[in-house]
Amino acid sequence: MKTGICGTGRMGAAMAERLLDQGHSVAVWNRTAERARPLVDRGAALVSSPKVLMESCDLVIVMVFDEQAQQVVYGGPDGLLSAVQKNQLIIDMCTMLPDAAKALGRQVEAAGVAFLECPVGGTVAPAKAGKLLGMAGGSDVAFGRAKPLLEVLCRRVDHVGEVGKGAAMKLAVNLPLANYWESLGEALSLAAAGGVDMALAGSLLADSSGAIGVAGARIQMIVDAVAHKPEQPGTFDVAGMTKDLNLMRQWAAQTGCQIPLADAAFTAYSAAVDDGWADNDAAVMAAWRCRENG
Repeated sequence: MKTGICGTGRMGAAMAERLLDQGHSVAVWNRTAERARPLVDRGAALVSSPKVLMESCDLVIVMVFDEQAQQVVYGGPDGLLSAVQKNQLIIDMCTMLPDAAKALGRQVEAAGVAFLECPVGGTVAPAKAGKLLGMAGGSDVAFGRAKPLLEVLCRRVDHVGEVGKGAAMKLAVNLPLANYWESLGEALSLAAAGGVDMALAGSLLADSSGAIGVAGARIQMIVDAVAHKPEQPGTFDVAGMTKDLNLMRQWAAQTGCQIPLADAAFTAYSAAVDDGWADNDAAVMAAWRCRENG
């Protein structure tokens, strides 16, 4: 079986690497072909369009940034759905609104292709190690077909129900994380205002009930960023978290949920984007908040 990866940004490339390392046959497409060259050096086949990817693969994973990018890769004369063959399966791993996932699922299935949504929790390092968290939405049949491959990429993959439920679960997973980085910045600010050394405050917070599992490895990066704004892009950046927070707010508005913490976080992240921090790791929102607090 040959697997296609449509979109080789940070996460798409990491998943392609994982599959190649595990001996899978992989073809890749990216809007900017040069960015996929490292994968070709590792043994992936580079194709010229989503259409060619679909023509050459049994299963295609889509991992692009947003719904606008999805429309490009699925539609048009060179899109995925222009080259439908029998017994193919598309697994879409993008973060999107549940209603958008449902509409996309209907579009794909109307074209004669099986569809599964499976957004994932985790960033580049877990993707390369096969330790993502998968939240799959779709039919039992589609999930059964996709599960062996998803288990290569994920430490845990659950079938949460029909299409749309995976998208809802992904938004739920990302909300506490987004809130955490902002709240960590506020906590560090309180400690610093009391004269506590920033590095010591970060170390104590990392070793306390005020830390989450992923915080410890990022505390030093955050402390460093308080003094000097980072120059390297993050694996999951402030811009990406801002986009996801906006999706959470849209979904909450549609469903009548009150999410005041997410609303406040969206305001903070948006301000950080406007301040030039869009490409930095989402964790350094904590540093941005400290800098704002002086």
